Amino acid sequence: MFNTLVKINCHSKSGLLREIAGNLLEKLYCCEINCAEMDRSVLFAHHGRGCTIVASKICENVVIFQNVSIGANLKYNKITHEWENVGNPIIARNVIIADGAKILGPIVIGENSVIGAGSIITKSIPANSVAYGVNQFKPKDENYDFIFNKNMIAPQKIIEANKKLVTNFNKQFDK
Repeated sequence: MFNTLVKINCHSKSGLLREIAGNLLEKLYCCEINCAEMDRSVLFAHHGRGCTIVASKICENVVIFQNVSIGANLKYNKITHEWENVGNPIIARNVIIADGAKILGPIVIGENSVIGAGSIITKSIPANSVAYGVNQFKPKDENYDFIFNKNMIAPQKIIEANKKLVTNFNKQFDK
């Protein structure tokens, strides 16, 4: 149902249908999506729970995880009586945005980049980068995909790895 609501909210020609879908996304998933332009291939992990997405453009094959905020970072100049830093981010092709990241302002996130969990990004990030912390980035290692790959790990492997971690923890701390 989530994917259907996103498609209607972002791509329907009917304003009424977009409004209804947007209201349902907020009510059912705590997710707001309001993009000037968003490619149909954009994926939301965990049904976009907790996301607020207000972007100028989101290009193809972008993956957005939960609790991500994309939006404005404007300020009002009391001396000039003008708004500054006006505009919302553009997310280029093949970008992955991890849990809780904040991308704010009239900036561009370059293609094939990864925005790390909890990052706060208010400056443009070059293509093929890994962004982390507050406006920090480094070149992406081309030998690895971070966070997401179309050939995702089987849930059972994660469960097995977690069981091992718990067993080792318990051995170390249950004396």
